[in-house]
Parts: sequence; C-alpha cells; structure tokens
Amino acid sequence: MWKCEPLVKDNDPLSTPMVVRSLNVDNDPFLPCEDNEEVLDPEVPYLSAIGALMYLTNCTRPDISFAVNLLARFSSSPTKRHWNGVKQILRYLRGTVDLGLFYPNDSKEGLVGYADAGYLSDPHKARSQTGYVFMNGGTASSWRSHKQTLIATSSNHAEVIALHEASRECVWLRSMMQLILNSCGIEKDRSPTPIYEDNAACVSQMKEGYIKSDRTKHIPPRFFSYTQDLIKENQVEMRYVQSSNNSADLLTKELPTATFRKHVHDIGMRHVRAI
Repeated sequence: MWKCEPLVKDNDPLSTPMVVRSLNVDNDPFLPCEDNEEVLDPEVPYLSAIGALMYLTNCTRPDISFAVNLLARFSSSPTKRHWNGVKQILRYLRGTVDLGLFYPNDSKEGLVGYADAGYLSDPHKARSQTGYVFMNGGTASSWRSHKQTLIATSSNHAEVIALHEASRECVWLRSMMQLILNSCGIEKDRSPTPIYEDNAACVSQMKEGYIKSDRTKHIPPRFFSYTQDLIKENQVEMRYVQSSNNSADLLTKELPTATFRKHVHDIGMRHVRAI
C-alpha cells in the first residue's frame, strides 16, 4: 500500500494539464527541492508515473508534453508539490480519455512546422524552453518540448536556438517523406517546408543572413548558418505568425484554458465521440 494520497484526490477532471505558474519565483509550485523540504517517500510511484506519462506524450499526447518535461526534471528529489503536479496531469487525462490525434484521409495539406521558445521558462536555472511541432495533413506527426542546454541571454537568442532545433528535425522529416514517396513511385515534393515563428526579428534575421550587431554578437553564428543554408537550398521557408496562432506555444509554457484548447484543436487533436 502507498503511504500517500490517492492518485486522484478529486474525481472532477481538469481542463488543463498544469496550473498557471506565479511570476514570483519564490511562489513557483515547481521550485526544485529546498533544503528544509521533505522528499517523497520511495514508495510513492513518482518515477513510474513520470515514465508512463513520458511514453504517452511521446506517442499520442503532445498536449501534455510541456507539463511532463517540467516534472521529469525533479525525478531525483521529488516533493509533494511535484507529486501534486503529476496528479494534475492525471486528472486532466481522466477528463480527456477520448482525446487523440485524428488523421483525415482526404487532407491535402503538406508538411508544416511551428517553432517557439519560452524565454526563462526555468527561472531557477536561467534556462529557456524549446518547442516545435510539425504537422502533416493538418495533424501533428512530430513534436518536442525540452529545456535548452545553453543559457539564452535574450528572447531573440532563445528563439534562434528553437528555430535551429526545428530546422534539424525538418531535414529528417523531409528525407523520410521523400524515401517513402520514392518507394511508392510517387514524385517527391520539391517545395520548401514552411516553419512558422512568432518572433518577427528572428524571422527577418534568418531570411537576411547573420549580421553582427549589439543584438546578435552574443549568439553563436552556427545557429544562423545551418538554417540559412537550408533556406538557400530551398528546403525550408521561414514565415512569421502571430503568437495567438503559433501552435508550438503549447509546448513551451502553461496556457489559459481557452488558448490551450485552441492550440490542441489546431494540431489535429479531436474527441472521438465528437467525430
């Protein structure tokens, strides 16, 4: 028997997988374990829960990617606060059991990508969050949410890193798609893959080329060079999109319920009973 609260304290399902975090760092419910704070008993299945949720988010549930990635960071020393975060995700899943990725047979939409960065999403380590999602046929087929390994010194810096990561994934997806098309005897699509980004300055920098200035001199040129080569080779095309329409926001930060549901719908997730 576990020496903790039941997995679901309240049977009422929740509308989002995580609570909105406080702007005050000291009141953040996802603080790392403090010196005077008690670590969870080993019998509490925190690691098992995180492992199961990671499998779920990697396969069929991109809507919980950011929350799971955030809570997975505390696996070595989880506290009751972090366990409550896990239960928040479970309560959200309880109310969305029938929610999943729906791939229509008659969709003519090609490969489209969205990239975003959450600047200082981890204020305790001064790290930002990278998020990207690629959709084919109007539904997400590849996505990722992870903490950046470098410390971004500006929001523009964080967005450039996110675009670099998204561009690398785009190259792999294009090669896989071309391999499948060739094996089926179908002519491959030579048009570039659009990647949408909500930072206008970042999009402009990628299109025009790296220019050393006070705003960019701290950013390693390699983050620009790789993506710009792909643009010249007609493999990717950078496009600006408003933040409210950037589906990758779902993977970089906690969102209000209305915005969260909009992005979940935009990446092709549907309730089975509603189809």
